Amino acid sequence: MTSDPAAVSPVPGLRARLARWIESPPVRRAIMAVILFNAGLLGLETSPRVMAAAGPLILALDRICLAIFVAELAVKLCAFGGRFFRSGWNLFDAFVVGVSLAPAGQGLSVLRALRVLRVLRLISIAPSLRRVVDGFVRALPGMGSVFLLILLIFYVGSVMATKLFAATHPEWFGSIGASAYTLFQIMTLESWSMGIVRPVMEVHPFAWAFFLPFILVTTFAVLNLLVGLVVNAMQEAASEESAAAEDRWREEVIERLRAIERRMETRQGTEES
Repeated sequence: MTSDPAAVSPVPGLRARLARWIESPPVRRAIMAVILFNAGLLGLETSPRVMAAAGPLILALDRICLAIFVAELAVKLCAFGGRFFRSGWNLFDAFVVGVSLAPAGQGLSVLRALRVLRVLRLISIAPSLRRVVDGFVRALPGMGSVFLLILLIFYVGSVMATKLFAATHPEWFGSIGASAYTLFQIMTLESWSMGIVRPVMEVHPFAWAFFLPFILVTTFAVLNLLVGLVVNAMQEAASEESAAAEDRWREEVIERLRAIERRMETRQGTEES
């Protein structure tokens, strides 16, 4: 997903001024305020009491917010042209606004709630959030391998638990699906001891020999491996961002020095003439 259409080469003339204006910090902050305000309105629409007291006002404010969103997209389309569609966030905004413009209906009114997802655009503003998302995306390939490992462990554990405990505890281990769900609950450590393991151990005293290794492998080993992958990817993303910032600073310094050199050459040529 392209982070920002403004990162693309600038467009000349009026379109360039529109691009700088729509991507300027004050305009971005104003759009974010409208997004948060609209999210609050969508929450108020779920309250029958509030809608009975101020329904027309809330709906009117919602239409005003929608008009602002449409105007924002129109300005971006004029400013960036085809470059607008290179940004995944712009495509997401266009989809949400398009759903909001659709005729009101039972199904489409539900889809209108997707406008709340525009709050996720805050990620593109906060550098710390961008690093988190970048690190998460970078860790996805490694996480896929870990998830495959977890699926294999769950499959083996579900088959074993079904064969061992299905006869005495069918409500927890009566099938592979039920066993997988029960093992997932055990992995999350939610009521695993008093709620599941100890009742099973009353019938199967050595059941701990199955459950404890499962918890150690899944909860304390594999999940921590996932955390390590994400943290490592975030550190790599932060390092690359720092290196990119240094490169940009170096290029700005070089460009300023060149500008000073050009001015000095121009002044020297004027004095000689």
